[in-house]
Amino acid sequence: MRNQNAPPLTSAANEHGCRKEAEMNTQNLTILYSRLSRDDGDDSISNSILNQQKLLQEHAERNGMIPFVHVEDDGYTGTNWNRPGWKKIAEEIDAGRVRNLVVKNLDRLGRDYLRVGLLIEQFQEAGLRFIAVGDNIDTADGDDDFTPLRALFAEWYARDCSRKVKAVLHSKGRDGKPLTNKVPYGYVKDEFDINKWHIDPVAAEVVRRIFGMTVNGKGAYEIARILHDDKVERPSYHQAKNRIVVSPSSLEADPYLWRGTTVTGILSRPEYLGSVVNFRSSSVNFKTKKRKKNAPEEWQVFPNAHEAIVSQETWDLAQKLRQTVRRTDTSGEANPLTGLVFCSDCGSKMYNHRGKNTDDSYACSANSLGYQRYTKQCSGHYISTRALRDIVLDILKRTSGYVRSHEDEFIGLVREKTALRQGETAKSHKKRIAKNERRIAEIEKVFRGLYEDKILGRLTPERFDEMSAGYEREQAELKAQAAAMQSELDAYGADGERADKFIELVRRHTRFEELSNAMINEFIDKIIVHESVWSEKNEANGNKGTRTQKVEVFLKYIGAFDVPDMRSAEELEAERIAADKLERNRRSKREYERRRREKLRAAKADADIQDLEMENGQTDVDNIDTTLVTKAAPTKPKPAA
Repeated sequence: MRNQNAPPLTSAANEHGCRKEAEMNTQNLTILYSRLSRDDGDDSISNSILNQQKLLQEHAERNGMIPFVHVEDDGYTGTNWNRPGWKKIAEEIDAGRVRNLVVKNLDRLGRDYLRVGLLIEQFQEAGLRFIAVGDNIDTADGDDDFTPLRALFAEWYARDCSRKVKAVLHSKGRDGKPLTNKVPYGYVKDEFDINKWHIDPVAAEVVRRIFGMTVNGKGAYEIARILHDDKVERPSYHQAKNRIVVSPSSLEADPYLWRGTTVTGILSRPEYLGSVVNFRSSSVNFKTKKRKKNAPEEWQVFPNAHEAIVSQETWDLAQKLRQTVRRTDTSGEANPLTGLVFCSDCGSKMYNHRGKNTDDSYACSANSLGYQRYTKQCSGHYISTRALRDIVLDILKRTSGYVRSHEDEFIGLVREKTALRQGETAKSHKKRIAKNERRIAEIEKVFRGLYEDKILGRLTPERFDEMSAGYEREQAELKAQAAAMQSELDAYGADGERADKFIELVRRHTRFEELSNAMINEFIDKIIVHESVWSEKNEANGNKGTRTQKVEVFLKYIGAFDVPDMRSAEELEAERIAADKLERNRRSKREYERRRREKLRAAKADADIQDLEMENGQTDVDNIDTTLVTKAAPTKPKPAA
């Protein structure tokens, strides 16, 4: 328990060979307790552990309190009772082995007014003598009227220090300086300025890999397993090993033990965009170290404070993918299209159905839930995943090919589309916004008039409240409407940059032969699936013919882009002829299948008739009504008399 680095305490009694320091299990023990808080500072010589121990030992020797033992808590505030030294003292007191407890001042025991008072009362009830040397407190002399005041002043001092420290931290946090003592994984603190962060090359590469795997459709726990199998050091071990943070306990556990929560924590940190995020949490009160998490709205984010590890596009995409739950099947992989496919009629997400005995397909979730609730809702909108992937890949191939071959034309088409959209609504929006602003100004004048009428007595308070409430509602609605229109106009202005962003995205992908998870997540914004249509519809026999289905694929930045058809008239005519031929072949095949099924039904009917003749012993086929043929059960012969 004693400070091993402190020099031995000497006294005249020690020279005579008297042993005064004892083991903690000694009966009638005197404990000399010293405490030093970090808030007391390194230059507080009078409050240093060594000087406290010297003063307390001299007092114990002078008053014959032998044997004694030193117990200290170095670096613990008085408002924290979870101190290792104090917990050991509490165990000895509960065991009844402590006779005297000596401290330098009352505030060394603690800075909690209520708890200190309660402890002193418990000491007196247990027959334990408590002494605060500097404050002249000795429970053997009876109650001291000033003891409660001293405890109260000690608590006020702690509260005042807490307020001052909090004010300094808030000022620092509002200036954009990081408040965290532990630098995020992927960064290291500057050697000369702790408020500056630099990229840790090894850890930053792991962070980029985690975001890349997320974009590729992998979940947090799957990423953790991959990093563990690849022998990648977990963040706490890496930082402790490289002395980025001081945490000896982090070096004891498995260095490759990644967890899913660690991965999600990395994916959720805006610091990897180059931002400093302050005020994530706040203390409950100055007496406890517990902290509560603040809502994201209470955070203060300072962008471009240090070098970014991931781009804004990658960050946004990762956050979007994290919001979609992807269930894995027996293959251990989730369908990357999940969360992107929507029903055209009701707007619901479409469920992915797949398993050992079922086809991999999508269907409207409202329709699936309707069957479970015994109420039909929407329709199936069934589409196979294979067909959906083929459609998406074909659109990406055609769009990217057009962008690479006709970049200038592509930019012109996107801007033309934006201009058309803007031209249809911008003019009316601007007029409406101006009209709303005039009306809002008129309502302000009406408010002032109503208030003057109320003050002069021309309007009763009840009537004033009724009229003002109506005007306030109208004013709030006008402001909300104007804000929505203005945001829509701002969005139109941003559309001009979207073509350039899509071109940059196309340049990052060199091959489009196979649809990868990264391509799906980076290129696709959403997919709208319409109900299928049949070329032949018969009320009696159901849908027949060729099944066609409309699918709209909305790409990032440019939406549902219609690629111009660059084929010649001859190529288009050849394709039309090929399509007509394919449709004739399909019809011929369907007609062949229809006739084949009719022959099978007729042959089955003949076979049933022959079976019935054999059972009933009849040979005249014409006497049997073939429209009502049923198999009669053979009659059981009567037993002989």
